Amino acid sequence: MAENEDGQEKSEDPTEKKKSEARKKGQVTRSQELTTLFMLLASIIGIMFFSKDMIEVIIDIMKNNFSVERNTLFDTEQLFLHFKTELAAMLYALIPLFILMFITAIFSNALLGGFNFSFKAVTPKLNKLNPIKGLKKVFGAKGVIELVKSILKIGLMGSIAVYFIWQFNDEIYGLSEEPFPGALIHAMELITWQFLLVALGMIIVAMIDVPYQIWSNKRQLKMTKQEVKDESKSTDGNPEIKGKIRQKQREIAMQRMMGDVPKADVIITNPTHYAVALQYDTEGSGAPVMLAKGADLVAMQIRNVAQANDVPIMEIPPLSRAIYYSVEIGQEIPAGLYVAVAQVLAYIFQLKNGDIDKSTKPDMSDLPIPTEYQR
Repeated sequence: MAENEDGQEKSEDPTEKKKSEARKKGQVTRSQELTTLFMLLASIIGIMFFSKDMIEVIIDIMKNNFSVERNTLFDTEQLFLHFKTELAAMLYALIPLFILMFITAIFSNALLGGFNFSFKAVTPKLNKLNPIKGLKKVFGAKGVIELVKSILKIGLMGSIAVYFIWQFNDEIYGLSEEPFPGALIHAMELITWQFLLVALGMIIVAMIDVPYQIWSNKRQLKMTKQEVKDESKSTDGNPEIKGKIRQKQREIAMQRMMGDVPKADVIITNPTHYAVALQYDTEGSGAPVMLAKGADLVAMQIRNVAQANDVPIMEIPPLSRAIYYSVEIGQEIPAGLYVAVAQVLAYIFQLKNGDIDKSTKPDMSDLPIPTEYQR
């Protein structure tokens, strides 16, 4: 299990923030062996498609160079111009192959970790010049693994080279006896076969290296429990401060809710456990709206504010519980409670209009409350 510099065990998976910071630093999963494999495959494809043009250019260059006049050979300026022209022709023939290799290098490098360019990764760091840290890398676990990988890769590639020379021994030696330009074409075919055999060997190397690089990068990004806690604090804030913020938000919401209680048309209570404040807006949708609700101490505070502002209070336990559990502050009451609430509001508006006396107490014990709203 990986450990940090303080010796703490890195047992936690990296967070998204840790992964993002690692990408900014250029620390992403990369496999050099996978890139080498695709470069070899691109070389094979390039030789197959562009070898004809390259051979024609090579033949022209050889013809031109073997027919250079004596005056040109002894004139430095003319000789330079001559070779400059031949070099330009050769480079022009190689441009398609160079472009193919360049594109392959970019996309093969991004197969595992995606496209990522980091200035931090290319910024010179003085601590990299520390010989002690350099020795630790060389003789550390990662250095040993890289050494073993290199030995195995060299052994495998060497074995492939020996096999190729042994298998095509006669053809390689026979190139000197073949007529030109047939020998050059034959040599290109042998190079293609050599690259193909090496690519087959690199497939084995890449199949081993890719899982290792994925595991190694994930292992390096692992975090200790303390690092996860510290990151959580820095990202989400200190729990104590967050608690104080939530408490302040609740206080503000409570003050706002209590400020709406005087606007209510009626307060319906349990009588002591629940209290809900309703307002009927005739200019709105026509459905009563809940302005405030609370239980226990909050319910008592709602009743006190209502009494201080002469808001009627009615003790109807079944209806108060039904509204408390089915409606949120600022919402209209559900259609199933329209009839029951309408009877309460009708009585309240009759009181306000003076149509009936306060001493008149209607029987509200049997209001029609649907079963799904009963609590």
